[in-house]
Amino acid sequence: MTRRTTPQPARKTLTRQRVVRAAVELADAGGLETISMRKVGEAVGVEAMSLYNHVANKEDLLDGMVDVVFGEVELPTPGDDWRQAMRQRAISMRLALSRHRWAIGLMESRSTPGPATLRHHDAVLGCLREGGLSLTLTAHAVSVLDSYIYGFALQEKTLPFGSPEETAELAGSIMSGFGDGEYPYLTEIATAHVMRPGYSYGDEFEAGLDLILNGLQQAAS
Repeated sequence: MTRRTTPQPARKTLTRQRVVRAAVELADAGGLETISMRKVGEAVGVEAMSLYNHVANKEDLLDGMVDVVFGEVELPTPGDDWRQAMRQRAISMRLALSRHRWAIGLMESRSTPGPATLRHHDAVLGCLREGGLSLTLTAHAVSVLDSYIYGFALQEKTLPFGSPEETAELAGSIMSGFGDGEYPYLTEIATAHVMRPGYSYGDEFEAGLDLILNGLQQAAS
């Protein structure tokens, strides 16, 4: 009697994209410190040595991970209004960084950027230049916008509160140690702004972004 064997599912072909995506998922779940070639190998079902057919080393892996994040950011297209395009790009970048918090601090640190990273920067520069900004003002605009986006994302990541309720509770706790008339301006901003119902620190992002864009628009005119 012939024994029937249950067909085994075909193993997925290992590719650089699959390796990098697995690393991104690990970092999303546990932070950058969880990334090792051994753990990434386990995630894709191979020995760590097999990964070196697709990534040269851990630095190459990090380059690929950063490229994935840049690839998620909405880019301007030819003919877009530069101010609106930069606004949307900033919002999209912040959202990408909120999904991949490990990437904060890495985005501009790579010395061998990938194709999505290069495409991103070229599109941003092209939008500003074609929008009429001088070369010097374009350089200033990219610097100030990126500093603001990354800085806000880092600050948001490290805040000791999340929800409006937690924000109000922390503000109240801090103010409970104030004496009468002590720190009047901290008291004012806490009671009249931060402790308002529904306040979210994240709402400050677009307000600050518009201040920067208004200044750049004025400088460009």
